[in-house]
Amino acid sequence: MNVNVTGGEISNEELEAYIRHGEENYPGKKIVGIDIALDGDFVDLNYYFESVPFDRIRRITGYLVGTLDRFNDAKRAEVMDRVKHGSC
Repeated sequence: MNVNVTGGEISNEELEAYIRHGEENYPGKKIVGIDIALDGDFVDLNYYFESVPFDRIRRITGYLVGTLDRFNDAKRAEVMDRVKHGSC
């Protein structure tokens, strides 16, 4: 994890508290970096997270799907018979 501290120094306990704070406030996201800016009694925290891959979602024959692997044969045939419209 990349940690940048500006405006002073912090203890390891305080750093661990900021990491826990980020994990509690952003569940399900992996923190890869933190910028900590100290200004007297104030602290500005910026968390950086691991990028999440995005799957394409399309509306096909009335369903929101990412892939056609769960369609049965009839639904796959319906997809193959669709008329694809182009733009002018």
